[in-house]
Amino acid sequence: MTGYEAAPIHLDLDNRFYRQVEAARFPRHVLRWRNDRAAATIGLAGLDDAGWIDHFASFKPLPDNLQAPLALCYHGHQFGHYNPELGDGRGFLFAQMKADGGRVLDLGTKGSGTTPFSRTADGRLTLKGAVREILATEMLEALGVNTSKTFSVIETGEALDRHDEPSPTRSAVLVRLSHGHIRIGSFQRLRYMDDAEGIEILMRHTARHHFAGNMDADAPVNELAPRFLAAVAAGIAETAGAWMAAGFVHGVLNTDNFNVTGESFDYGPWRFLPQFDSHFTAAYFDHGGRYAYGRQPEASLWAVCRLADCLVPFGGTEPLEAALTGYYPLLETSLQRRLCWRLGIEVPAEDARRIAATLFTAAKADQTPYAQILHDWYGGERRRGTYEGAAWQAFAGTLAGAQRLPQADNSIFDREAPVALPIERVEALWAPIADADDWAPLYAAIDEIRLWGGALRGDDTLKRQAAPMSG
Repeated sequence: MTGYEAAPIHLDLDNRFYRQVEAARFPRHVLRWRNDRAAATIGLAGLDDAGWIDHFASFKPLPDNLQAPLALCYHGHQFGHYNPELGDGRGFLFAQMKADGGRVLDLGTKGSGTTPFSRTADGRLTLKGAVREILATEMLEALGVNTSKTFSVIETGEALDRHDEPSPTRSAVLVRLSHGHIRIGSFQRLRYMDDAEGIEILMRHTARHHFAGNMDADAPVNELAPRFLAAVAAGIAETAGAWMAAGFVHGVLNTDNFNVTGESFDYGPWRFLPQFDSHFTAAYFDHGGRYAYGRQPEASLWAVCRLADCLVPFGGTEPLEAALTGYYPLLETSLQRRLCWRLGIEVPAEDARRIAATLFTAAKADQTPYAQILHDWYGGERRRGTYEGAAWQAFAGTLAGAQRLPQADNSIFDREAPVALPIERVEALWAPIADADDWAPLYAAIDEIRLWGGALRGDDTLKRQAAPMSG
């Protein structure tokens, strides 16, 4: 395993932050997905399939790494209501290692069995849920969003009963690669327990290992707290802006679903916008639209404010409030910059602001799919489609003088239809798996997404670096 370097830093923390657990034993191990592109960043791409299954289905410890999985402790606000009965209920931290550039990355699971936090749940994941997470992470990575990577999916041979899928349904265990698994809810739990010492320990740990080089983890706590909050807020603002530019709706922006590194993760009822609609929701159970597309900036800031609540004991509210003043400007800059990149253009910041505003105004009154709009205008001019009326004329006017990015001439964008993942396509990719165990359409779609992502980055020669498995 050339390049592999274990870094089990979570063991620096005591057991108030986690519980040691055992993985479930599964009746079958059928490798369905291994992400060698991600594995190469942590020195694990050289594992053969048998070794891969040993580590990511049977959960044999990796060398010099965690010797027992750790179910992490956290609470959180769920749809605005505080829930002190959360924690890793169907997952655990399996391993930590250094990646390219020295960052510490985690391998965490989903569907790996029950833990002390499972309550009445079975600790399992449906195979369809795993497939949906592959698609979400691959699409978001192609769009340049700071996201976890779906590292492994292994079908486990159990039949699960679920109210939101035809049951019994197939089961899987998923492993994700992520820049940490410390959540806003991790701090909320300690605040709920009135454990100021624990909050300080976790803050210094995160600053030292996940914000290394950006802040002094040993600074006086009243100085560290606002700097830490500002860093977390900046990362989340950047990601929320990226979601908005991508037309992505996470669906469940509870505080336990916010990683303090700012990385987007844990994909349940996600969607991409069909048409531009600020009220569009992803979760069928989000009856009030709390996490609708257009409310994601507000929901993200609300979550960051709950982290600020946890840090009040270290210097009061005033420095924390000051640390959050730049949140919306950072989010808007992220949105505008990324939207222009998605359009294949480069413009000054003030022009980017106008482009975003006029595009959203025009798109609100148009039934053209959001992804199609960006595809049709890629390169800074209308390539196809009919876009009539004053609002579209205003948008076209804002593009005058935009500099086309070199990759905007790539032939992948000359076809009529964009690469997109509306819910209908997601269901169409799942259907042959469910009906005939045919994985070829899914693997072809992932190849297409990766090729397109390479073209967006200016690398249209990208080779397949994932190795999907079937049978």
